[in-house]
Amino acid sequence: MRAIRLGLRMLLRQWRSGELGVLLLALTVAVGALGGVGLLVDRIERGLRAQATEVLGADLRLQSPQLLSADYAVAAQQQGLRVSRITSMLSVVLHGDLTQLANLHAVADGYPLRGTVRITDAPYGAPRDIRGIPAPGELWADSRLTVALGAQVGDLLSVGSAQLRITRILVSRPDQGTGFAELAPSLLMNDVDLRATGLLQPGSRASHAVLFGGTETQVAQFALWIAANKQPAERLRDLREASPEVANAATRATRFLLLASLASVLLGAVAVAMTARRYVQRHLDVVALLKTLGASRRFAFVFSLAQLLLIAALAIVLGSLLAWIAQAWLLQLLQPLLAVQLPSPAVLPLLPGVAAAVLLLSGFALPPVLQLARVPAIRILRRDMDAPAMAMTLAYGPAVLAVAALILQVTREWVLAGWFTLGLAGSVLLLAAAAWLLVRSVGQLRGGVGVAWRYGIANLARHRSSSVVQVIAFGLGLTALLLLAVIRGDLIESWRASLPANAPNFFFVNIPTDKRDSFVQQLTADGAQPSRLWPMVRGRLLAINEQSVQGRSFPTPRGEGFARREQNLSWSAQLGESNRVIAGRWFDDADAGKPLVSVAVDFQEALGLKLGDQLRFDIAGETFDVTVASVREVKWDSLQPNFFLVFAPGLLDATAGTWMTSARYPPAQAAKISALVRAYPSVSVFDMQDLFDQLRAMIDKAVLAVQGVFLFTLLAGLTVLLAAVQSSRDERRYESAVLRTLGARSATILQGVLVEFGALGLVSGLLAASIATAGGWLVSSYLLDVPYHPDLRLWLGGVGGAVLLACLMGWSSTRRVIREPPLGVLRDP
Repeated sequence: MRAIRLGLRMLLRQWRSGELGVLLLALTVAVGALGGVGLLVDRIERGLRAQATEVLGADLRLQSPQLLSADYAVAAQQQGLRVSRITSMLSVVLHGDLTQLANLHAVADGYPLRGTVRITDAPYGAPRDIRGIPAPGELWADSRLTVALGAQVGDLLSVGSAQLRITRILVSRPDQGTGFAELAPSLLMNDVDLRATGLLQPGSRASHAVLFGGTETQVAQFALWIAANKQPAERLRDLREASPEVANAATRATRFLLLASLASVLLGAVAVAMTARRYVQRHLDVVALLKTLGASRRFAFVFSLAQLLLIAALAIVLGSLLAWIAQAWLLQLLQPLLAVQLPSPAVLPLLPGVAAAVLLLSGFALPPVLQLARVPAIRILRRDMDAPAMAMTLAYGPAVLAVAALILQVTREWVLAGWFTLGLAGSVLLLAAAAWLLVRSVGQLRGGVGVAWRYGIANLARHRSSSVVQVIAFGLGLTALLLLAVIRGDLIESWRASLPANAPNFFFVNIPTDKRDSFVQQLTADGAQPSRLWPMVRGRLLAINEQSVQGRSFPTPRGEGFARREQNLSWSAQLGESNRVIAGRWFDDADAGKPLVSVAVDFQEALGLKLGDQLRFDIAGETFDVTVASVREVKWDSLQPNFFLVFAPGLLDATAGTWMTSARYPPAQAAKISALVRAYPSVSVFDMQDLFDQLRAMIDKAVLAVQGVFLFTLLAGLTVLLAAVQSSRDERRYESAVLRTLGARSATILQGVLVEFGALGLVSGLLAASIATAGGWLVSSYLLDVPYHPDLRLWLGGVGGAVLLACLMGWSSTRRVIREPPLGVLRDP
């Protein structure tokens, strides 16, 4: 207890020395970075998950071509979940003498459990949200259906054997897929009217779904129960299958946030290591004095440890407060863009920050403190007597283990943690080698330069170990900042490029071959900007390598869905812009008409396919046997027409297929769209503007979160630079006093420091830009799966900024040192 009390008293006296303040700042930033990112990621993930579940209309969606057992609903209600249901099927709808194939959705009370239905009062009018479903005897028909039938609000439509009145125009449903499965116009009706229509008969092709909603814990537990009890033909839909656009954006944003927090914590580790090194140097005399007064090694250890533990406690409190403030500030930025309120912050995400502070102190500060306790008492008389050197494993082993634990704690993936650790080790070795070459070669430059330059260059060689440490610290800090700047730019550019301002906002499906040219001409005449035409036909997979898919097991549950439902098929000689062949080869001119198919990697993995496998399809009543020629990686979040299966050109030309395309219509073109639907009633029109607006809002939210979290890394980088400068502050203080005593001017000393730090910044900047360029390419291409764009500004800004920042930090630390009276410094060095 005496050692603890003494340590705490001396802590207050030593606060003004500087190194304890830097140590506190480094730990606070580390705790704040991990805690803030943890809080932010947790809230954004839960918020995006809540918003993204609107794509399903629920938290969970179980669907099947057969009627689902009522046991699911009973079990869900017993566990406190909300339940609804929806039945979807194709049916011909009549209005007078006109008929139209429609996609009918009969919904029960409570639908939708997530999100809202959007309606309007006139075809292609301004949409608004509504709660509830059509009353019995009513239906909500979409604009395409009403225009095609020449109907309006208030008219009666014949749906099977029932007469239902149009009371609203349907704009969108939350579970309206972003793909092209729903080819027909839609109508929404009450589930109680389905029996009256007489459409649901044995053998009817309908899709039945039960929707579940509840808390995260309830949903997670019930999902496990469903997975264990559902039938093989029943499919539990997840977010990735329902909306790959939302899932990919959320995944990439989360990975960047985790990388940013990891960079901040590792930079904090560098700052703690450098600060602990200076802490030991400054306390050697204090511990030696205590030992001359009878203090034991244990007393000296507890004395030093008490100071570190108090700093750690302060850092945890201040870092947690910083994390709380940061996530609240970011929430204020995001709030105008949020469609739903983010959940309240939880305490659990703060724990990784606390663990980071403990790991940092244990790995980087505790070994030097152990060494400090071993300093001999004779040092009070002989200043050259330092503490005995520690064994390599004790000196560096805890630090290596702490770094590995921090990386694994943040990435939560062994493979990713391993690659990140190797990259970090390689960067440290490269920076150390470059710094060693710098201090070895600068001596040759001293002859032909002025006094200030000679002083600055001499400092590099004289402070050899400090110069190497400072280059490593500067380089790591700059590398982290430049790397995240590169990744941030690529990520944001990729997101925004997926939804450019001129992206097509209408998709047109089921264009007859004989009307294809006239339809495109009409689009052009309307002032729209049509894009590429794609042929399309429906087909069903029958067999794989002569083995029927019926009753066959697949690697994933998604494979069952691919095997049991019809697919949208296409054929092309050109590879789609959002496609990349990762195995095999794309079709060439010699492949025209050959039985070859290219499969998306999602389809290949779900069914366990490989190159050369034989697939049999039923397409328009004909059987086709084809060979898997290539596997493609598809960017589903590009929102361009994409297909799981693309056949060689010429093979399916004789099938009764149709065409699809997309176009960008200027705003407020409802009249032209209505006229187009009347002129081509068989063409299905998809208004995607509302979906695009929602996705753009989500991208803007992710961009703001990325920008905000980047500030943590910037603060951590500045902390490293400050620690690097502080590490040699005592030496500069003494040297400055000696030089001024010998007649050197303060300006000369300051210029020499600027030369020294400018050289350190130049070497660090060049290496940091090189490492960030290579690391940016690797992370963008293989971790975030976004295009990498080299940028000359990385080199100009990185190197120039490094020199400027290093000089600024050196000037700010030396300016106060050279103002101290030389006599006082020499008496107490």
